[in-house]
Amino acid sequence: MATRAPAATGKLLQGFRKWYYNACGFNKIGLMRDDTIHEDSDVKEALRRLPENLFNDRMFRIKRALDLSMKQTVLPKEMWTKYEEDHAYLEPYLKEVIRERKEKEEWSKK
Repeated sequence: MATRAPAATGKLLQGFRKWYYNACGFNKIGLMRDDTIHEDSDVKEALRRLPENLFNDRMFRIKRALDLSMKQTVLPKEMWTKYEEDHAYLEPYLKEVIRERKEKEEWSKK
């Protein structure tokens, strides 16, 4: 019985994550999770470092979402961003920028 608890908890947590992802609503207008990150200086630097094709895809999704928002409509259900398809394309670049900023701060303290 004790060996089943972690597996059941993991499935429950995964189900909650999928529910929350769909409840947020950004996937209904074709956005990915990283498209919704607030743009501070670290995020802007990470965006500058993105490869051109990823940056262009992001801009297309944001412009399409703005258009849909102005029209007060959503994409057809088959075009919604699915939880399984959403990947953190900006996260590796953002982690690198934050690591570099912290390293600079450490060096400036010395």
